[in-house]
Amino acid sequence: MAQEKSVKKRWWKWVAGIFATLLLIAIGSGLYLYHKWKPILSEKIKKTVVNSSQGLYILDFKDIHLNVLTGTASVDEAVLNPDTIVFSALKKVGLAPANLFQVKVKKLQINHIGLLNAYFNKKVDISSIVLDQPSINMIHYKVRKRKDSLKPELSLYQLLPGRIKSIHVNAIRIVNADFDYVKGETSKPLNRIRKLNLNVKDLLIDSLSQYDTTRFYHTKDIGFELTGYQSKDKMYLTKADTISGSATGKTIRIQGLKMIPLHPDLAFSRMYKYGKDRYDLNFSEISFSGVDFLRLNEEEVFHAKTLRLGPSKVGIFLNREMPPAPGLDKGANFPHMALRKLTLPATIDTVKLEDIDLAYTEYNPISQKRGTVYFQNLNGTIRHVTTDSLSLVKSNHAIANLNAMVMKKTKINLQIDFNLTDKNGAFSYSGAAGSLDLKALNPVAVPLGLIEIESGNMQKVDFNFTANRNGSSGKVHFYYTDLKLKLLKEGENGAAPKKKGLLSFLANNLLVEDANPAKGAAARTANVTFQRSPAASFFNLLWKGVFVGMRETAGLGMVPVKTPEEGTEAIKEKKKERKEKSRAREEKKREKKVS
Repeated sequence: MAQEKSVKKRWWKWVAGIFATLLLIAIGSGLYLYHKWKPILSEKIKKTVVNSSQGLYILDFKDIHLNVLTGTASVDEAVLNPDTIVFSALKKVGLAPANLFQVKVKKLQINHIGLLNAYFNKKVDISSIVLDQPSINMIHYKVRKRKDSLKPELSLYQLLPGRIKSIHVNAIRIVNADFDYVKGETSKPLNRIRKLNLNVKDLLIDSLSQYDTTRFYHTKDIGFELTGYQSKDKMYLTKADTISGSATGKTIRIQGLKMIPLHPDLAFSRMYKYGKDRYDLNFSEISFSGVDFLRLNEEEVFHAKTLRLGPSKVGIFLNREMPPAPGLDKGANFPHMALRKLTLPATIDTVKLEDIDLAYTEYNPISQKRGTVYFQNLNGTIRHVTTDSLSLVKSNHAIANLNAMVMKKTKINLQIDFNLTDKNGAFSYSGAAGSLDLKALNPVAVPLGLIEIESGNMQKVDFNFTANRNGSSGKVHFYYTDLKLKLLKEGENGAAPKKKGLLSFLANNLLVEDANPAKGAAARTANVTFQRSPAASFFNLLWKGVFVGMRETAGLGMVPVKTPEEGTEAIKEKKKERKEKSRAREEKKREKKVS
C-alpha cells in the first residue's frame, strides 16, 4: 500500500514537472518572440495602414503589447491622422472620400486573436476590439467624384495585404467617445457629441461580404448610444435621456428630450428687446424608422419612412407687451417655409403625431392677465414631408390630417395641404369642431379679448380656407344658440376686468345675433378675407381666419380686430395713460397732506 502511494506521488511529480517545464518554455518563447518581433510588428502595422489607405492615413502609437499565449494585444496612445497632401491630390482627380477621420485613443485593446489560424490559414479572427474614451473628428468635405475614371474604387477586401484571405471581428466597441463633426472647408464644428458609445457587430472582410445585402459596410450592425446628453445656454437647458440608433435596423430613437426655459415666462420675455416665443418642450420619445443610412453617407440625402413624435407636452408663451422686431416677418417660419432652411435634402414619408398636449399662452399687458388655448391629445399624420428636388418633381404637396381636443371640451378635425414649392408659402386648410358650451372659451376671451361669454351653445363650426404668408380667404359656418356677451374694461394694477354695462347692453341688443340660424331664417355664412400682419405666426393665421368668421356670424364684424402692431401701439397708449393717472393720484395725495 505504501509502495502504491509512493508510485502515485512520483507520477504526479513527473506530470507537474513536465507541465512546469512546458509552461516555462512557452513563457520564455513568448517573451523571446515578443521582444524579437515587437519592433518588426510595430513597423509592419504602421506600413499596413499607409498601404491599405493608399497613403491617405498615418498611424502612430507610443507602445504595443502582445501576449502570444492569450492572443491579446494592446496599443498605447494611438493617433490616426490623414495626410492632407495625399487627400488634396485625390481630390483633384475626383477620387477623394467625402469624410476624413482624426482619431486619438489612450488605449486600444484587441482580445483573443486566433494566431494559429492567422498563421496557417491566413484568416484573422478576433473576439473583440475595444477603444476606451477616444477622441474622434469626422471632417466632411464636398468632393467632386470622377464619373469617367477608368480606375475603379478599390474595395476593403482588395486593400487587404495579399497573403490575408479574410478579417473577422466579432465585436468592436467604442466607449465614451468624444465625437466632433467638422465642416472641412471652414474647420467649423457642425455637431459635437460627448460620451458616445458605438457598437459594431460581426465585421467581416472577405471576397464575398461586400455583396452580402444583409450587411451594412461589411457589418451585421453598427449601433450607437448617447446617454445623459445636456446643452445649456443663458435661456434654455436642453437634455435627452438617451439617443440611440441602428444601421441595419434603420432606426434613430430619442428618449426623454426636454427643452427647459431657465427663467419664468415674463422674466424670460423681458430679457429680449423684442417679442420672442418662449418654448417649454417635453418629448417622451422621438423616433425615426426606415432611415437610409447608406444614402445619407454616400449622397448626403436624408430619407426616413416614418417619424413618430410623442407622447409629449409643448408649451409656448408670448408676451404681447414686447414689440415685434423691426422688419420681422414670421411668414419665413411657416412650417413648409422653415423646412426649406434644412442644409441637406430630406424626405420623411410619414410624420405621426401621437398624444401631444399643446398649450399656447399669451400675456395681455392691458388686462395684465394670461390667456391659454389648449389642444390636448393631438394625433394625426403628415405625409410627404420633403425638400428633395426629385421627390418634389413627383409631388410638391404635404398633407396633414390632425385631430385634437380644444379647451378640453370638444374635438376638432383639421386638414392642411401645404404647397412645398410656392414662393409665398401657399397652403389650404379645412376642418370642423363639434358641440361646445361657449363659456369654455372665457379663459382665453376674458384676458386676451376683454369679452366674457355669459351664455351660448355651439352646435358645430366648419371652415375652408386658402392662404399664404400674406393672408387667407375662405368660408366659416358657425351654428349656435343663446349667445350673450359681456364687454369688459381692464382693471387697474392687475385687478379683475369690469363690465362695460351700457356697451354690453347695446352690443347684445343691437349687434350680437343670439343664434345662427335665426328662427325662421336661413343659416348665415361668413365670407372671410384676412390680411396677415408680418408679426403674426402660422398658428395665429390659422385661428384668426376662423375667429373672424365666427365674429362676423355673431354680428361683431364691424368691430375691428387689432393687428399685433396695432395692439403694441394700444399697449403704449395704455401704459402712458396709467402713468398719467398714477401721477395724478400722487399729486392729490400730496395736496391733501399740505392742506
